[in-house]
Amino acid sequence: MSKHLKITFLGAGSLGFTRRLVHDLLAVPELRDVELALYDINPGNLDRICQILERDIKANQLPTRVVPYSDRLAALADAAYIACCIRQGGLEAFRTDIEIPLKYGVDQCVGDTLGPGGIMYGQRTIAELLTICRDIRQAARPEALLLNYCNPNAMNTWACNVYGGVPTVGLCHGVQFGASMIRKALNIPEAEFDYSCVGINHQTWYVDVRQCGQSIPQEQIYDALARDPKFAATDKVRLDMFRRFGYFSTESNGHLSEYLPFYRKRPAELLEWIDLSAWINGETGGYLWVCTEEQDWFVRDFPEIMKQPPQIIGERSIEHGSFIIESLETGRVYRGHFNVINRNNVTNLPNGCVVEIPCYVDRNGISVPVWGDLPPGCAAICAASVRVQDLAVRAAVTGDVKLLKQAMLLDPLTGAVCTPPEVWRMADEMLLAQAKWLPQYAAALPEARARLANEPFKSGAPQLNPATRLAQRDPETITRLHREKAAAEAAAAKKSEYDPNQRV
Repeated sequence: MSKHLKITFLGAGSLGFTRRLVHDLLAVPELRDVELALYDINPGNLDRICQILERDIKANQLPTRVVPYSDRLAALADAAYIACCIRQGGLEAFRTDIEIPLKYGVDQCVGDTLGPGGIMYGQRTIAELLTICRDIRQAARPEALLLNYCNPNAMNTWACNVYGGVPTVGLCHGVQFGASMIRKALNIPEAEFDYSCVGINHQTWYVDVRQCGQSIPQEQIYDALARDPKFAATDKVRLDMFRRFGYFSTESNGHLSEYLPFYRKRPAELLEWIDLSAWINGETGGYLWVCTEEQDWFVRDFPEIMKQPPQIIGERSIEHGSFIIESLETGRVYRGHFNVINRNNVTNLPNGCVVEIPCYVDRNGISVPVWGDLPPGCAAICAASVRVQDLAVRAAVTGDVKLLKQAMLLDPLTGAVCTPPEVWRMADEMLLAQAKWLPQYAAALPEARARLANEPFKSGAPQLNPATRLAQRDPETITRLHREKAAAEAAAAKKSEYDPNQRV
């Protein structure tokens, strides 16, 4: 392992995500004597997360150094690994990702991957990521690896590799969550279970599932999931896609429904495909509303968190980051599903796009096997999204409004709802609403403003269905749920210590 190892976290002011990633790293003995450089544009949250981590590290008697930075270049100086968890524009921009398209009839549950929301999120984030890549090239180690956790993951990973000049791997936990659902439905012990999942981020398909090395027929997997009454009630889109395309897809019901032209285009019928027992099952604007409810939770509950006992570092989470760093530094082999540039790995998706595929890591680097063809129907679904991503990435890099509007028009859900004039106007409206995060479009804004002034809003989109929204939760409920989750995670961490022999 490197004599002095520095790992930098950008957007480190999140309690849940940063604490989890740090605990994952420190569960590995070889990764304990490191510097953790934490950077965030919110100094209050940065100070809070540093206090929490320093308490945890002291309680676990570790030599790890937590260093907060207010200067990004300094945080990146000599870093070997950079974990990027930023949310460019925060809730202010996110609200326009959801609410402006709603005026035009585009109903998104999450809006962070495709759809008008995901496309505009990519415009903002890629603009910032390219400046981050510039700083990495200037300050970090020459071989530094960027671990991208930001959505839209495929677009961001694409931009950083191709236009940012920084080796980047995109990381997501959707594959692991879906695999766990399959395993539990089939009642297979974890030690006997294996799978391969291939596609693009948030549209990845479980093309091979095995027990003790024996491949399980897809019909058997479908039947096991369909027999579960809770799953059948909450994940109707996922089951319907499985039945029609022959393979299970990674993402939640709400996520999957907004990447396709089939399910969210008629407000009166939306309740036939979603479930309101939880926002992730398809609620209109669900992720925005839950983020809005929880935006002040960390500040509000910080004094109570500091009264609780520090967390004991034990079992790692399913996040890939610590396993990748461990394998590169120690040589232990790890197999996981990452987002990487397609170089003839998935042979019926375009070369140069970003695919999510099984990869292997050791001291020599990240190896990406050749998978071959996806099943034709699955490839067709992915290819439609890839073409949108391609246009959106090019638009974000160049500030080309025409490419941006073409990306929105070709988006499957948007095209199922809006006419071309509506898409053109919606894009202009979103550009103006998000102008302060879109420096690449500065020269195009006066014309967009003039177009909006001369073209009164007119949309033939159907009226939205207010029944697809959940009731708002009060701050006390949010606090209680977070405390219950933290207690459960702390209890789970005490159950097991890290054992490298458990690894492949």
